[in-house]
Amino acid sequence: MKSLLLLAVLIGALSAGAGEPTVWRLDQTAQIGGHVTEVLGAPRVTDGATFFNGASDGLLVPANPLAGCAHFTVEVLFRPASDGPAEQRFLHVQDGPGTRALMETRVSGGTWALDTFLSHPATGTRLALLDQTKRHPADRWTWVALVYDGRRMTHYIDGVKELEGEIAFPAMAAGRVSLGVRQNKVYWFKGGIREVRWHSTALNAEQLQR
Repeated sequence: MKSLLLLAVLIGALSAGAGEPTVWRLDQTAQIGGHVTEVLGAPRVTDGATFFNGASDGLLVPANPLAGCAHFTVEVLFRPASDGPAEQRFLHVQDGPGTRALMETRVSGGTWALDTFLSHPATGTRLALLDQTKRHPADRWTWVALVYDGRRMTHYIDGVKELEGEIAFPAMAAGRVSLGVRQNKVYWFKGGIREVRWHSTALNAEQLQR
């Protein structure tokens, strides 16, 4: 009986540990999540967040926290500027074979819409989630999330589901992440990013930051 109880405790501890996210805090630009970054332009750190100018600032991180994940959640606490470019990529994950996951904004009239995108070139599958009528006020901190459960891609704003769609998206390989810009150095982001959370599980709405 004691051995069964001990086994249950160990399984519970392992399950709890498996749910721990990898947290990247952007309170400096030289290193993020223990990785030495490549700094583009001169992003500035203010009040524990990194701000990008929408024209030449970005960070390249030589790691892919989504590598090997059949299910995942990416959460970002960010503050898009109302005067930023119309189309921006604030987070871009890409592996060696070219599989991509992106989080983007469409800015207009002091508001923005969230655009999320998954693409797997080996299988030819790709899906973008964007509804330009779902607008959110700029110049304020907001949590956004991209979730993939092995079959369905969903994105959320402050824990509220906005859009979803089905896509086959096999696990990514090793790669890198860009923040504040697409990895080919176009579609620069103007605004701030305070934190990125990477989960190897598909969180539900109640588990998301808001």
